[in-house]
Amino acid sequence: MELPIFKYNETFLSRAELERLLREKNFNAIDINMAIDAYEMADTVHEFQKRPDGTPYFWHPSRVARIVIEELNISDTSMICAAFLHDVLEDSHVLTAEILEYNFGAYTSYLVAMLTKDIKAEGLLREIVEKEYVERLQNASDDAKLLKLCDRLDTFRCLEFNVKKNPIKYVMETTKHYFPLAEGSTDKRMHYVLKELQKASNKFLG
Repeated sequence: MELPIFKYNETFLSRAELERLLREKNFNAIDINMAIDAYEMADTVHEFQKRPDGTPYFWHPSRVARIVIEELNISDTSMICAAFLHDVLEDSHVLTAEILEYNFGAYTSYLVAMLTKDIKAEGLLREIVEKEYVERLQNASDDAKLLKLCDRLDTFRCLEFNVKKNPIKYVMETTKHYFPLAEGSTDKRMHYVLKELQKASNKFLG
């Protein structure tokens, strides 16, 4: 019997897969439990959200975490937790940076804060928010920049499934504002993600 072939946007990292991956990479029990806690917190926050393609929103941060763990081979638990949690402050009326720091440490909280912006802003205010957000990322740690590029990479890989109303605009904005985050970096992981972004955009644009 042939196994079903899933489209990229229909894939996600399950809790069991997460635990298996971390055990294979020899993470200790404390770090595994912390990553699982981040997984479950993000899953709860995004529980009733859907992306425009109809898939559960949580699948997006779970895939960002998979990129961090599998493709970039990152073993920093703070980075993995932040990958799962990168949108929770935007989508929760309860969570704060202080709560994230208490549960996952100061660096995870910092990374999530750097990736958080006012998604409800509209019109001219939205342009101002976007400009300030990009400037903040430019002055953030390389880890924050890398996570942002991973976030964009997952969405790039989903563009053919109509996750954005204006995908061409999204590609152009990413090229203009976010590709420069990798410029001047000697981090091979940053350049890997940049190449994958270019590959994904070429696949979409043709």
